[in-house]
Amino acid sequence: MYCSRSPVQNLRNEHPLNVGTAPALTFLNRRFRVARPPRCCDKVQMKQQSLSPRAWAELFLLALLWGGSFLSFAIALREIGVFTLVAHRVAWAALLLWIYAAWAGIPIPRGARVWAACFVMGLLNNVIPFGLIAWGQTEIESGLASILNATTAFFGIVIAALVFADERLTRRKIIGTMLGILGVAVTMGFDALAGFDPRSLAQIAILGAAISYGLAGSWARKTLSDLRPEAAALGMLTGSTAIILPLAFVIDGMPTLVLLPETLISIGYISIGATAGAYLLYYRVLAQAGSGNLMLVTILITPIAILLGALVLGEALPAQAFFGFAILALGLIVIDGRLLRAR
Repeated sequence: MYCSRSPVQNLRNEHPLNVGTAPALTFLNRRFRVARPPRCCDKVQMKQQSLSPRAWAELFLLALLWGGSFLSFAIALREIGVFTLVAHRVAWAALLLWIYAAWAGIPIPRGARVWAACFVMGLLNNVIPFGLIAWGQTEIESGLASILNATTAFFGIVIAALVFADERLTRRKIIGTMLGILGVAVTMGFDALAGFDPRSLAQIAILGAAISYGLAGSWARKTLSDLRPEAAALGMLTGSTAIILPLAFVIDGMPTLVLLPETLISIGYISIGATAGAYLLYYRVLAQAGSGNLMLVTILITPIAILLGALVLGEALPAQAFFGFAILALGLIVIDGRLLRAR
């Protein structure tokens, strides 16, 4: 946690005649009620909070940003490879955050241990799940992949409950999460579930991506909780870039920026909105609500992506989608608990 000194501490440390000034400083502290700021070496212990209205709003905004990335991915993948697109996504976002940090004077992560944690976060939250999902979707339908990806919410709350004492696995949270996953399944159509086969490596890969996302949420809270959201996002995306760029060169070849305008616009949205901006929100919600609640965003992404596809691309909105949205909303109401407590 980066902190500053109080005016009284500045006076104590910088006044040339600081010897014998304790009585005067005590008077100033009492007169102006200057509170002692936390020491810079004190590690802030984040505790899970219930999802406040602001946290819910930011969670929905995060889902909107990531849901919109499906449209951009669909457009950009017509011209460039998967690993090249992922490299564009994290590299430009990392560069943008470095420029912003330099302009705003945001302290960057320091120390080998912090940077090692950032690289692990980049691996868990970007490289592994992106690679597994990209490979899995070459073998199975996107509907089934969306349902399997929504299980991230379940894995997230289970892993968080195992790691953190304050993120208990309550009955309400389990029921609400299961309802949310059911809502996603109904929205996509139960015929997508008909193709589920636990022996399928592609389906196991999507589930592996969901587990990796769940681990990433707890890892971020455990190791990066004392960083500002901007610094944590910068460190994670820098680590992701260092890992994914060599893979993109080897698998897809030398990238180029001589691309169609719609491809460049898609890359711009994915890197700026769905990555740089989204991960600033990611760490804000993590600090407010805990890693388990943060993973609920994966339940919201699928219906938002379907709605955007219908509104922007004119894709048909299946009739069962509205019933699925209702079940999903019920699950979120159960997780939130406010309406239930009011009754």
